[in-house]
This record gives sequence, structure tokens and C-alpha cells, in this order.
Amino acid sequence: MKIIIPMAGRGTRLRPHTLTVPKPLIPVAGKPIIQRLVEDLANSYAGEIEEIAYIVGDFGSSVEQELIAIAERLGARGRIYQQDKMLGAGHAVACASESLHGKCIVALADTLFKADFNFDSNEDGVIWTQRIADPSKFGVVMLDEANNIVEFIEKPTTFVSDLAIVGIYYFKEGQQLRDALRYTIDNDIRDKNEFQITTALEMLKDQGLKFKMATVEEWLDCGNKENILHTNARMLELHKDQSLTSPTARFENSVIIQPCFIGENAVIRNSVLGPHVSVGSDSVLDSTVISNSIIQNGSHIQNAVLEASMIGNSSHYSGTKYELDLGDFSNLSKR
Repeated sequence: MKIIIPMAGRGTRLRPHTLTVPKPLIPVAGKPIIQRLVEDLANSYAGEIEEIAYIVGDFGSSVEQELIAIAERLGARGRIYQQDKMLGAGHAVACASESLHGKCIVALADTLFKADFNFDSNEDGVIWTQRIADPSKFGVVMLDEANNIVEFIEKPTTFVSDLAIVGIYYFKEGQQLRDALRYTIDNDIRDKNEFQITTALEMLKDQGLKFKMATVEEWLDCGNKENILHTNARMLELHKDQSLTSPTARFENSVIIQPCFIGENAVIRNSVLGPHVSVGSDSVLDSTVISNSIIQNGSHIQNAVLEASMIGNSSHYSGTKYELDLGDFSNLSKR
């Protein structure tokens, strides 16, 4: 099995945090979004994950090395493809054409899930969905009585179905998807001015492939700050039975309201932390009260009362503010 992850988007809704780090590498509950996604998929599949292919933008060699390391920790080969033009999810997946053969899972890197991803790998294809109140911003599916998908519609302007495609797809023969995507690109077949995966799926259905629908229990968006904080809180709740505090973290005269994640060598001094706070490695919190927030690696916060805040890597803040959004390598002092 190969896992194909398109992740070249710029993440503009998460600025300033995505000015220095791609959105899928933003941590939630102590792990990058992309790592949580591929771990959940790999752990749910009974067979071997031979390759994890990432379609990226101009993220730099250090990001690419980190992505390859995530794959290797799961016993898979990591492979990097470049998408130099943002022409839609279908175009992004097509950039990984050399990896599109045999059994493949395609997973968009914008979201996390609470789901059982077990499925019958002998099916032609499986598409994961969830019922939502407003399907107009998503691709949706229509079903027959046997739970086969009979139509794929991209962002319908009038209601046809509330079964939204969440961005996870399985293909028994990845080369069939590759060829369909290549056909749409070569013939400039666009929907909403982009090359869509749903266009290729509709073509494959018309060629006789049978796609089954599967569902996710919970769909966690990671598109903006508010959603990232909600996803961080949910992941902390879902994993609260695991050890989320590093044994090298130090606590002095502090109260921790669980669930929280506290990374290696973090120092929590004279503070009240939680619930739903993630603190990265080597960060220092001194005389602070923080809830529902993410503090990334190597940051120093003192004399602060923060809620619903995101603090980037290697940042320093001193003062008082109820809600804060501070990118990497920032310094702010309020007196």
C-alpha cells in the first residue's frame, strides 16, 4: 500500500504561523498534523505501508527531510514530489504519478479524523464521507440501495446530497486514477476552474469501477486558528489515556489541569496550565495562566494570562493579553 498526501497549499488562513512552517507541520497535541494523519492511516491498515509520497510546494530541504523521517519511522519509504502551480487537488495528486500504481490511499492534509479506517482492499475503491449541514463547499456523493456511489458532484450550488467527501480515498489500482487525472489535465477538463479528483472519480465510475462509501465518526478541520485549537483540544481528549507529558519536563509550584501535552525539557514555573494546552519542547512558561492554546518549541512566556492563543517557535512574550496569535521568532512585551 502507498499513501499519497497532497500538501502544497500555502495555508494563508493560518498566517503568521505558516509563513515559516507549512500548515501540515503545525503541531496538535504534540505531533504535526501530517504525522497524526499518516500514523492513523498506517495503524488502521493490516498490511504493509511501503511508501508515503508527499506533494509539496517550495518548502525547503529541512521540511522535506522531516517528512521523509515521518515515513521512515512507520517503516515506509518517503518520497517527495513538487507541485509548482496550484491547479487543484486533482492536479496535485497527478504530480505523484510515479507512485500511483497498485493499492493507494490518497489523503488530503487539511484535516484529522476520529475513524476506523478498516476497509475491504478488494473493492475497486472506497471514499470516506460524513453528513454535514452545508455541503455546498465540498465534493459530495450520491448512493444507490447497495451503498455504491452513483455520482460525484463537486461543490453543488443546489442541494443534491449531504454526504461530503472528507478527503480520504482508496484505490485498488492506483494507475487507473493516474490515467484519469492525466486525461483531465491533458484535455483541460476543469471544475470550478481547477482539476478536481471528483472529475476523475466520475470518469472511473463511468468506466465500470465500483466505489463504496465509508464514514468517519468525527471530522476535524485544521484550516484556521480557531479550528486548529479545537482540533488540538479534541486530540488531547482522545489521547488523554496516553502519556502526554515528557519525563524531562520540569514543574515548579504549578497546577496542570488535564488534558495537556508538555514536551521535552519544557519548564512550567509558578503557573496554571490547562485544560487543552500543548507546550512544545524547550519552552518556558513563568507566572502564566494559559488555557486552550498551543505553544510551540523553544518559546518563553511570562506574566501572561492567555486563552485561545497560538504562539510559534522561538518566540518571547511578556505582559498580559487574553488572546494572542504570535508567529515564529517573534518578540512582544506589554508593560
